[in-house]
Amino acid sequence: MSLDGKVAIVTGSGRGLGLAYAQELARQGAAVVINDVDADTAAEAVAGIESAGGKAVAVVAPVGSSDTAKELVRTAVDTFGRLDILVTNAGVLRDTVLWKMSDDDFDTVIGVHLRGTFTCVREAATYMRENQIAGRIICIGSPTGQRGNFGQTNYAAAKAGIVGMVRTWALELKKAGITANAVIPVAATAMTATVPYFAAAVEADAAGDPMPAFYRHDLGFGTSDDVSGLIAYLASDAASGVTGQAIGVGGDRIQLWSHPEPVVTAYRDGGWTYAALEDEFPAVIGDHAQSVGERFPALPEDLQRP
Repeated sequence: MSLDGKVAIVTGSGRGLGLAYAQELARQGAAVVINDVDADTAAEAVAGIESAGGKAVAVVAPVGSSDTAKELVRTAVDTFGRLDILVTNAGVLRDTVLWKMSDDDFDTVIGVHLRGTFTCVREAATYMRENQIAGRIICIGSPTGQRGNFGQTNYAAAKAGIVGMVRTWALELKKAGITANAVIPVAATAMTATVPYFAAAVEADAAGDPMPAFYRHDLGFGTSDDVSGLIAYLASDAASGVTGQAIGVGGDRIQLWSHPEPVVTAYRDGGWTYAALEDEFPAVIGDHAQSVGERFPALPEDLQRP
């Protein structure tokens, strides 16, 4: 097994995508620290891994604070002797449009996703550096963080921030041999279950049937298990040369997201005054204005729902 002898923490791993990640890491030989805010959910996840022959322990605590981050790392080391892998998956949603979003809506999502990723990675990376472990940091992003999405100011900010931190950590941790990457999953989750466009795929997944090829191939939309293989790969020694990347995966598709680069560059002697921009900006930008949000093709008729 590729991760035999390794120890991993997966935040938000009591159910859904996080549980799939933890189960795959365990299948590949890693001992896993499960994390959830619900004790029964966490215990069930641990029992499932152990019944399949794996090793797991639970930490029941909300991600975000430094105290939780310390408890996660301490539990990994005290229970299994070390820490090699951290997957920051924990998250919550508080979706609403900008003018209706409260301070609490914003702060809650930022606190769990962005601050929780920061505190957990800081604690794990500190341990890895101090113990000369060439560890693996895997942070979960989202297409929303790459493209934006209506009603998700807080979530978009957090997920975009995570990718920005990953790029920085790849630089800072390189000398220690620690890699840092972001995974952009596209899969059936509690969030996509409420979107009519994905109804046929979510229904198939819930029934244990294969998803229609349109979703798996054309949209790169699949199951939790379709994402977990990439998590395990990035956690392995085989991926020691992969760092600072944002990698999308779902269904039958894998993608490497580009880092932001200028698409147009223009120069003007004397600089760009208001008058100069008024005269020349439209010609400079031309057809290069960047799109926002995700664009999906029309659903085939047989997959449409009333």
